[in-house]
Amino acid sequence: MCGIAGIFHCGTPKPVDPARVERMCDALVHRGPDGSGVWTAPGVGLGHRRLSIIDLEGSPQPMLSADGRAVIVFNGEIYNYRELRRELAASGAVFRTDGDTEVILAAYQKWGVDCLSRLNGMFAFALYDLGRHALFLARDRFGVKPLFTAMLSDGSLAFASELKGLLAHPLLRRKVDPLAIEDYLAWGYVPDHRSMLQGVEKLPAGHYRVLRHDAPPDPPVQWWDISFADRARGKAADLEAELLFHLREAVSSRMVADVPLGAFLSGGVDSSSVVALMAETSASPVQTCSIGFDVAALDETSYARTIAERFATDHRERIVDPDDFAAIGTLAAMFDEPFADASALPTWRVCQLARETVTVALSGDGADEAFAGYRRQMFQAREEQARMVLPQSLRRPVFGLLGRLWPKADWAPRPLRAKTTFQSLAASGEEGYARALSVIPADLRHTLYSADLRRELGEYRAEQPLIDLMRRAPAQTGLDRAQYADLKFWLPGDILTKVDRTSMAVSLEAREPLLDHRLVEFAARLPQALRIRGGQGKWLLKHSMERYLPSEVLYRPKQGFVTPIAQWLRGPLAAEARAIGRSAALARTGWFDGDRIADLAEAHIGGRSDHGRVLWQLLMLDKSLEKLGLGC
Repeated sequence: MCGIAGIFHCGTPKPVDPARVERMCDALVHRGPDGSGVWTAPGVGLGHRRLSIIDLEGSPQPMLSADGRAVIVFNGEIYNYRELRRELAASGAVFRTDGDTEVILAAYQKWGVDCLSRLNGMFAFALYDLGRHALFLARDRFGVKPLFTAMLSDGSLAFASELKGLLAHPLLRRKVDPLAIEDYLAWGYVPDHRSMLQGVEKLPAGHYRVLRHDAPPDPPVQWWDISFADRARGKAADLEAELLFHLREAVSSRMVADVPLGAFLSGGVDSSSVVALMAETSASPVQTCSIGFDVAALDETSYARTIAERFATDHRERIVDPDDFAAIGTLAAMFDEPFADASALPTWRVCQLARETVTVALSGDGADEAFAGYRRQMFQAREEQARMVLPQSLRRPVFGLLGRLWPKADWAPRPLRAKTTFQSLAASGEEGYARALSVIPADLRHTLYSADLRRELGEYRAEQPLIDLMRRAPAQTGLDRAQYADLKFWLPGDILTKVDRTSMAVSLEAREPLLDHRLVEFAARLPQALRIRGGQGKWLLKHSMERYLPSEVLYRPKQGFVTPIAQWLRGPLAAEARAIGRSAALARTGWFDGDRIADLAEAHIGGRSDHGRVLWQLLMLDKSLEKLGLGC
């Protein structure tokens, strides 16, 4: 795992100052503390920070091809590099190293941009073709590894693994995009189609881009997409056997490393499944680690211990409590852009714990998106059945009225909290799912905005890009479209961003075997009844793991990696909650109504409403603005 950065002149190939590229890389030293390098030629400069995982003594970057006609900087891992190496060597390729970086170079020289479909892995790379005078930027299928780009005032394009790499360039303009504030308040993160700063973009997952010195920059090109349009045929037992084959291949391929390797273990189905299959393959005890909470209802360490004992892992655990709040500024600095997924705090802590003994850790991320494990997906499937029975001409007035009249009872038992369901049924499936996925509904977040920000936003609503994405989805059912949205929108923007930044902050490589593209493509073809059955999501995955895992782990209610932020903001962090609306950084932006925020804080502290997530989002935005030197 590594950090990359560079500069490319899209017009006249002006000289690139190596020191400038080096400064950009130095901002990414946490991603690669084991080595660094810079390479320049007229009009281009590539930089690299290395975390050594494979071929520890070899494979320095930037790396030139054997014939000197291409050079690459690469962040990630290619899990099938040995198979590709044998194929390429058989056709005449010559290799000087034992790592995967040189395999990408050889694959590009043989297949051009089509080499991407041959790569099984997580990656973001920049490859300069000296013969064509072209820069080839690429990002993996799911967006496990990030890549930021920005057009600068001197006509150059700068790129880096994180925004802080671009911020090290003196020509980067630091002006906030107001649409990003709307996006962030809606989702809790700035999605991949937007950046916090105007002029900065993220190369989308599953896309590449080619730039030349003698032409305007080409837009990104999509090289991979996931399709839910087809259905697998066959008996459930046969599909289960195929699933197990894919699971074993995905896990075993990600256990290749020349450094100590372990796993995150939450005690849920996904991480427990990964640990079970690792234990099946490993000749020595798997090293596992877990994070718990000081709120018993949210603590899963007992389940993690059950799995650790079952598979005789070398297990360690640690508890997160309100005292960890003191590190919130450090947390904000990891992400650069505001990021309000409260599970980032325990994720960072579990990464710290893992890094004490290993350099690579496998996680269970991706299964909920691929196999329909989120409650919101099951609700969407049920609501879509109702939408098919009742025409929208009837649903919109009836359920719309019920949604307006029904009280918002956060304190009530779940069956009595019907307001959200009524509001969803009044809308289309795409609109309903956008509401379910959003953190702060549009009607609430707009009450937080100042008149000036509302004018800047105009008619823009953060939900619309997600709605458009779902409507374009290659899918058959509403559940298909929901999963497509989770894989294309939620996963890269939230889950994978969280894991990448928190793991890289401690120089740990995190790998997601349940996001092996062959496994996910198989899951997308499963009949809906094998994804959701009897009120259970991930049905076939759970059924296939019955031979490994106890039923109390497989079939207990889904909990998720939930941090007790709401409780903390009512108790030990109440003073912080009260201070949010008067924060200097937020107040000076002129974006928000401070009195309205203060009212929400008092209602939350008094237990009249649950505004924990709203307050946490505003708090993280405030800290991010401080770290970026914006809004002050």
